[in-house]
Amino acid sequence: MKMRRTLYLKFLIIYLLFGIASVVLIATFTSRRTLQHLTDRAASSLYREASLIATNYAVQIYDKDETAKNRAQMQLKAIDTYISAEIWIINNEGKVLFDSRRPNGRTDTPVYVDFNPARSGGYYMTGNFYGAFKEEALSVYYPITSNFKVIGYVVIHQSMKSILASRNEILNIVYLTTGKILLFSLLILLGFTVFVYVPLNRITTAAEEYAKGNMKYSTNEAHRRDEMGYLAGTLEYMASEIAKSEENQKKFIANVSHDFRSPLTSIKGYLTAMLDGTIPPEMHEKYISIVSNETDRLTKLTNGLLELNTLSSRGSMVLETSDFDINAVIKRTAETFGGTCTAKKINIELVLTGEKLFVKADMSKIQQVLYNLLDNAIKFSHTNSIIKIETTEKSEKIFVSVKDHGIGIPKESVGKIFDRFYKTDLSRGKDKKGTGLGLSIVKEIIQAHKENINVISTEGVGTEFIFTLPKSHEEL
Repeated sequence: MKMRRTLYLKFLIIYLLFGIASVVLIATFTSRRTLQHLTDRAASSLYREASLIATNYAVQIYDKDETAKNRAQMQLKAIDTYISAEIWIINNEGKVLFDSRRPNGRTDTPVYVDFNPARSGGYYMTGNFYGAFKEEALSVYYPITSNFKVIGYVVIHQSMKSILASRNEILNIVYLTTGKILLFSLLILLGFTVFVYVPLNRITTAAEEYAKGNMKYSTNEAHRRDEMGYLAGTLEYMASEIAKSEENQKKFIANVSHDFRSPLTSIKGYLTAMLDGTIPPEMHEKYISIVSNETDRLTKLTNGLLELNTLSSRGSMVLETSDFDINAVIKRTAETFGGTCTAKKINIELVLTGEKLFVKADMSKIQQVLYNLLDNAIKFSHTNSIIKIETTEKSEKIFVSVKDHGIGIPKESVGKIFDRFYKTDLSRGKDKKGTGLGLSIVKEIIQAHKENINVISTEGVGTEFIFTLPKSHEEL
């Protein structure tokens, strides 16, 4: 829980840092850049006016003709009114020869000896212009030339108030936009909380519950049709499979215990009875035979378990595949049951496609499949009945069928016959020595070949097992 709270806290801290950084950036970098841009634009506009004045009117201020000088002064004052900026004419010594806003009749003319545009490296400056103004102003200057010589400068002063006001208006818009972006990002954060963090928290809680063994815990997120729902669904499916596995494991242990306990109890009981004299010596041979049969049953059960343990790891199961004649393998397997079939008066009918029919598989394991299926068929067939083994070819697959006319399998048991240790109620009376592992081994082998096995059965009529094998294109 601590990690999850820390993760969410990190998101909140990142969001707050983003908001603070945005405000600081606007207040510093954006503010300076905006002011610089507006100042440059205003200076450029005033520079064009200064150029026009220097070309058309400024020289007349130096004229001795009072009429021409007065006309020029009137024009400059009109331009002052039009552009809302103060216009000065300054000579090379820094003396103000004309000020568009100086009252008529004033004779004092200020001198700014430090004024030297040649050393400024630009065409404008900001400030109080050497103490001329009480507030910050933008001052733009342009040289006045006569006979190819600079005789003075046109200087236009404009208060920085309007520029600062424009800057503030732009910043207000930027602040408002940033606020909306932060609000929108807050909505995204809330959306992340509702649609990602909360479901992820539930899934994490579910994982913790599964780790504790509570496999029935539900995330309540599996219904969602997105990656989070897919994750929740997968996790719940995993939990259900683990629960099934645990249940199967319990059943497996119970079945193993039961199947081992019965013969061990019989063996111990008979041996104890023989040792204490309960069973007389003349009957020892009979009960030693029973003990031997029970021992054989334990050996068969142990071998089956070991084999299933090997076959269960399908990823690591090694198949020694080769091309072989399945018809020949069927014939050899059928021959091994000759004595048993004669004793039960059962005939094995072989309906095989062609003289030879080649498949690509592990011959020894397929022979084991045939042995188990045929052993089952004989075990549950009636006396004087027929067992039919048939091979057919279809769509690059070889189908092998083992069909008997025996007691059949109840409908409710058909889906369980491949489970380990499973025995139908009907088989328990006939199969006293069975382990319930034969068909499990058969299914494991067929699935290891990436093939299928199916069963068709009718109670009281008979059972048919059909499995497939890949056809071989090499005839040896």
